[in-house]
Amino acid sequence: MRFFAARGAGESAEDLLHEVWLKISAAQTGPISSPMSYLFRTADLLMIDRYRSTRQAEKREKDWVDTTGGAVPGVSDAPSPDRAIIARQQARLVAETLAALGERQSAIFRRHRVDGVPQRQVAEEFGVSLSTVESDLRAAYRALARLKEKIDEE
Repeated sequence: MRFFAARGAGESAEDLLHEVWLKISAAQTGPISSPMSYLFRTADLLMIDRYRSTRQAEKREKDWVDTTGGAVPGVSDAPSPDRAIIARQQARLVAETLAALGERQSAIFRRHRVDGVPQRQVAEEFGVSLSTVESDLRAAYRALARLKEKIDEE
């Protein structure tokens, strides 16, 4: 127990001592010329194994958090209230810009860009030609580009 306590085992010293006992009692060895050295070497190797497994677990946990969490510890992932307000205002401006284009153009834009429907299928759904869909999309892209320039200037 003192051996483990002196090496920083803390509260797990008793558990480690039990593990040493299990290892030694289960080992198929021949005569041991220096039993005390054998005992301390087994205990030392057990401490090294415990240290390595703890470090590997900590590294694995850190890598997992870095990969999946993405958040800085102690910092919220939620946007600040200011950013949330700005985002809502910009979303409202986009909706107004699309509504100003006209019902068909805004619907075609939403169907293609938001819903991900191919242009040819959008043309069939709306009963217009493919060139009309392309023209309506260009008009929507121009309007949104102007809006973006306006927002960037502010």
